[in-house]
Amino acid sequence: MKAASEPVAAPVSGPERRILAFGDSLFAGYGLGEGEGYPEKLQKALRAKGINAQVADAGVSGDTTAAGLQRLAFVLDSQAKAPELAIVELGGNDLLRGISPAETRENLEAILQELAKRKIPVLLMGMRAPPNLGQQFVSEFDGIYPALARQYSTALVPFFLEPVYDKPQLIQADRIHPTAAGIDAMVAATVADVAKALPATQ
Repeated sequence: MKAASEPVAAPVSGPERRILAFGDSLFAGYGLGEGEGYPEKLQKALRAKGINAQVADAGVSGDTTAAGLQRLAFVLDSQAKAPELAIVELGGNDLLRGISPAETRENLEAILQELAKRKIPVLLMGMRAPPNLGQQFVSEFDGIYPALARQYSTALVPFFLEPVYDKPQLIQADRIHPTAAGIDAMVAATVADVAKALPATQ
């Protein structure tokens, strides 16, 4: 089957837009080849829109929200220049480990507070709990992301895995991580959210 021709990319112009992709294996490209991860594909998609994006991949496989909080200041301090936008994607490993939603929320809130203190805008990637964890757990966990987005005035993607979670052909054999085609679908679904979340250039 012949692939559909790609739209003509807009010429990249303007100042460099620095984006920090801060998350877990969904950003780290678990099980994927070099250049197939979300941050790399996102950068390519933004540049195809004419945005001079540089996306720094700060994804660490296995990170819980607590682990992310622990390394956040170090990651931010290690950047040559402060990012103009931080994409925060954490919480999936909290689910896998059965960590209480209250603890997950506390850690995510501390991450948002640190970014707010540094005046770095945020795009929060929401996660959802599987129904087998029980109605109360699901309700508490799923409510974390929209509540924090409202409280801290951050942009929000309600469910980062929305394009792939019910499509087995886009998920790796572990039934958790997206394939390269799955990443493409996730980028296509969120690139406009990322572009919109970038602050206006001076």
